[in-house]
Amino acid sequence: MTSIVHDLRTHPVHLGLGARAGVQPPFNGMDWYEDYARRVAADGAEGRLVSLHDFTCDWDSWEMHPAGDEVVLCLSGEMTLIQELPDGAMHSESIGAGQYLINPAGVWHTANIAQAASAIFITAGAGTQGRSR
Repeated sequence: MTSIVHDLRTHPVHLGLGARAGVQPPFNGMDWYEDYARRVAADGAEGRLVSLHDFTCDWDSWEMHPAGDEVVLCLSGEMTLIQELPDGAMHSESIGAGQYLINPAGVWHTANIAQAASAIFITAGAGTQGRSR
């Protein structure tokens, strides 16, 4: 079998039922999540999306994942994750290389970037929603 190398920055991976991993088409914005949910619907809430993103400035939007928790693992730099909790309270924590934070299911979140940062996201991507910041 021939191995095909993919870049996680451009082609996220879906981890599905039966220990399957599937390459996804290039990420192109929030509408991408609707197509993703259709592609992996058979896996239900147990499927996970794994992606890698590089940041040089604060996020310009909020996002929320209703189907499950999201793990944000900082690979380099520093990022401050901001969560809007169900009671309306705001919570923020900074993470650096090797550190992670969990965004609970249904919690709106965004990030400020102190310097260039890269992070891996492991997300229950079905039903992801976004809004302007």
